[in-house]
Amino acid sequence: MQQQDLLETSDPMERLEKICVMMGNEIEILELETTIRGRVRSQVDRTQKEFYLREQMRAIQEELGIEGSSEAEELRTKLQEKQLPTEVTAKVRKEIDRLERTPAQSAELAVIRSYIDWVLALPWTEHSEDRFNIEETRRILDEDHYGLEGIKERIIEFLAVRQLRQQLASRNGSSRSGQGQILCLIGPPGVGKTSLGQSIAHALGRKFARISLGGVHDEAEIRGHRRTYVGALPGRIIQSMKTVGVHNPVFLLDEIDKLSSDYRGDPAAALLEVLDPQQNSTFTDHYLELPFDLSEVFFICTGNVKWQIPRPLADRMDIIELPGYMLEEKVNIGMRHLLPRVLSEHGLAPEQLKISAAVMQQIIIEYTREAGMRNLERQLANICRKVARLVLEKPNRRIRLTAHNLEQYLGTPRYSTAPPSLQSQVGSAMGLAVTENGGILLPVEVVTMVGKGDLLVTGQLGDVMRESAIAALSYIRTRSNMLRIDPNFQDATDLHIHLPEGAIPKDGPSAGITIATSLVSALTRRPVRGDVAMTGEVTLLGNVLPIGGLKEKVLAAQQANITHLIVPAANKKDLAEIPDKIRQRLTISLVNTMDEVIDIALLEEPVHTQEQEEADNANEPILLHRDEHTERAPRVNDRRRHGSTSADEERETGDETFDSSELILPSEHNAPDNYPQASAEQQKD
Repeated sequence: MQQQDLLETSDPMERLEKICVMMGNEIEILELETTIRGRVRSQVDRTQKEFYLREQMRAIQEELGIEGSSEAEELRTKLQEKQLPTEVTAKVRKEIDRLERTPAQSAELAVIRSYIDWVLALPWTEHSEDRFNIEETRRILDEDHYGLEGIKERIIEFLAVRQLRQQLASRNGSSRSGQGQILCLIGPPGVGKTSLGQSIAHALGRKFARISLGGVHDEAEIRGHRRTYVGALPGRIIQSMKTVGVHNPVFLLDEIDKLSSDYRGDPAAALLEVLDPQQNSTFTDHYLELPFDLSEVFFICTGNVKWQIPRPLADRMDIIELPGYMLEEKVNIGMRHLLPRVLSEHGLAPEQLKISAAVMQQIIIEYTREAGMRNLERQLANICRKVARLVLEKPNRRIRLTAHNLEQYLGTPRYSTAPPSLQSQVGSAMGLAVTENGGILLPVEVVTMVGKGDLLVTGQLGDVMRESAIAALSYIRTRSNMLRIDPNFQDATDLHIHLPEGAIPKDGPSAGITIATSLVSALTRRPVRGDVAMTGEVTLLGNVLPIGGLKEKVLAAQQANITHLIVPAANKKDLAEIPDKIRQRLTISLVNTMDEVIDIALLEEPVHTQEQEEADNANEPILLHRDEHTERAPRVNDRRRHGSTSADEERETGDETFDSSELILPSEHNAPDNYPQASAEQQKD
């Protein structure tokens, strides 16, 4: 078109003008192309330089006769040397071909190479030989842990079953040994759960790996990230398998009850496949995208609280509960295990510091209050630090710790050695509770005041414990005749229920009978026996239901020198777990109803203070049944309507005279002067 336009232009000057415009446009286009070509060349120069140098190096090696192997060939050689499953071999060979075809300047190169390295580094077929022997296993467990006889026997039985299943699978030619359930150790901190896992690995001759799950809230921590993400890695399970380097290690999943979930997924749900013997033979990590066999891994889980483990996850595990240590066991552990280890850690010889068993017991009682042994180890470390300074000042110094110089090293005792007050008190009963740190005492106080029938509950109680208090009050109102309480007492009386240490949250139904006993004591002015502690859930009809953690509660009562316990009859089966030495020192009453609790826990005679006598003189007692000429006791049929089941009352006749002095009205001056205190460091549930 431009040429035709020039030919049709007859004026020479006009034709030259058009030619100049066309030449100017062509010059600008050429300049733009030159600029773009320069920019592209500057961007690829660095990559091209590296490529040219590599090609020159390869050509030089060929001319000199030097054999050079490419990166892809090296990976293929590793793949041939490593015995991998067929599916994995095909996948890795395909990735090596991709790596060979990928340009050196591509960002995908590093991703492919990292993936191949991970797959080749995993132990697909490497094993360690088991050397399980019952006697050797028992010896190792006894050396590493004092006491816990029932737990050790349970572990040995568990390992014996695993061994027999493996032998049966090998005889049948099966590739899978049928692992069975996963072992889970539940108990307070410091009782030796992690060290038990290490002892099991030592006894089996397997490699040991520990994964802490506390605070893990991302599902990718278990299953890994997909390779499409920048910086993607496999999950902790696959990473630990690469670290141990064998296909059958002992895995300790620590603090499994501390898992949490958020918008990034639920790691507990991801563990369902890992800890299920029927599924973990084909565990698939998001990063690998290949099934990895975890069926030969011995998984051991640990936790502090059983009910915090998700139900589907707990159903896949064989749960073994570890109780807290008794005083005698703590002394032996401190003398045999903790003291030699702490001395070695602080550079002290055994002869430079001597601690007797009696002093060790005093340290445990006065300076530590726990179910485990960690605080005792800290106190021994405090002593060793002070002794180390003294030894440096006088190298030949030898120190013997006694009851007289103990405060010089540890300061004033943190806990009082005086037992709880065994004085009978009105409105104060001693309950028992279980926390993450073991069993503790749970005192309950009740006072009555003139008011309008309000019920005040304090002590930072949970909803379950508040409901227990309401149920206990309803039970008392249905038994008012039998308990000789004014049926309309709530119209003019306020009740205040308090559990000391109000800054600590408390919840659970096991304090039901304790609250009910305190209420009855405050309303009837009958003191509660000071040597009695109780635990159990109460219903509206006065039935006592079973509770959990009986062994821990009994240990707490025994350490507090309480000699009489009231326990639900349904917990009779749990008494077999309590050591014989403790059972012989205690009187344990099994009860089915709240009436039995009252008969055992309350003294017969009401307490009359000066204030109560003045109140009685100023106010006329309200009688249950008043006759015009005589004051009669309530008849049997009336008592039955109010829920009385006493056999002695059924034999009474309605013609007997009712003694008005036996009718006790609630008083506002019955707050106890003293009550047993529990440690403020212990959290109640």
